[in-house]
Amino acid sequence: MRFHGYDFDEPMSFGIGSGLFFSYMPFLKVNGIPVTSYRILPGHIFSKFANRVGVKIESKKFSTPKAAMNALDIMLDKGQPVGMLTSVFYLDYLPAAYRFHFNAHNIVVFGKDSNGRYLVSDPVMEHTTDISYDELVRARFAKGMPEPRGRMYYPVKLPGEYDLEKAIWTGIKQTSDRMANVPIPLFGAKGMKYLSGRLRMWPERIGDRKAILWLGNLIRMQEEIGTGGAGFRFIYAAFLEQASAIIKDESLFEISKQVTKSGDMLRDFAYYAGRVCKNRTTDTRSFAELADMLHECSKHEQETFTNLYQLSKPK
Repeated sequence: MRFHGYDFDEPMSFGIGSGLFFSYMPFLKVNGIPVTSYRILPGHIFSKFANRVGVKIESKKFSTPKAAMNALDIMLDKGQPVGMLTSVFYLDYLPAAYRFHFNAHNIVVFGKDSNGRYLVSDPVMEHTTDISYDELVRARFAKGMPEPRGRMYYPVKLPGEYDLEKAIWTGIKQTSDRMANVPIPLFGAKGMKYLSGRLRMWPERIGDRKAILWLGNLIRMQEEIGTGGAGFRFIYAAFLEQASAIIKDESLFEISKQVTKSGDMLRDFAYYAGRVCKNRTTDTRSFAELADMLHECSKHEQETFTNLYQLSKPK
């Protein structure tokens, strides 16, 4: 968006795009471990954001690597940066510890160097980097769930004017409704409560070794995938603080403090869970105590987002 002259930062885009969420889906497993997510599905944030500020996005998938790479080269020749879905495992510029089979990582390719390597802006990296043709093909056409299938996207129409205040309130209402009011107990604050109950029983139900493995994956999904569960809360709090100034509503600023507190609670949970996974002998918590921490966070988020939803309703 900044490339095209629109000054949106990450918190504002995340908030307008209703990115904050929580889900625990024991029926859906990756590598034998139930899926947990602290954000909405990949791609939904950008599509919701684009729709709410009037940006039209072209999104394409491809049946063959050759067609996908040719289409990418055509856009780069026009000077158009391109977003795309990739597998983390095949992005060889990432540190080895970050590379595992996760097929929903978004990057921006914005050009090619004199050696034909593709120039990449990746949110994980502090600086832009590059990748070879072959490695980019592998990342774009990795097997597994979901299959990227060479998916790429870019704006084709940008608004002259847009209603920022309306976009902000629309994003807030959807996020708070999902977090506080979804009746299915696997989603939103209720989902966090449900997970806390399951977490409490993991050692007894699946054995200590498997419980540690599942707990480690839970923390990975919270703190390493994308920006992390706690990090998403801090980003959303920053959005509410910005929105408070734009809309001139002090209530949003007060709720932003509560969302920051939620992030702090999740970071504490991650710290103690990490010590359990690493078999530390001091400053440790039991699975029951970790479940209590997550349960308290669910209560806090239920109250916070219920209040935010009430604020978002038409006056």
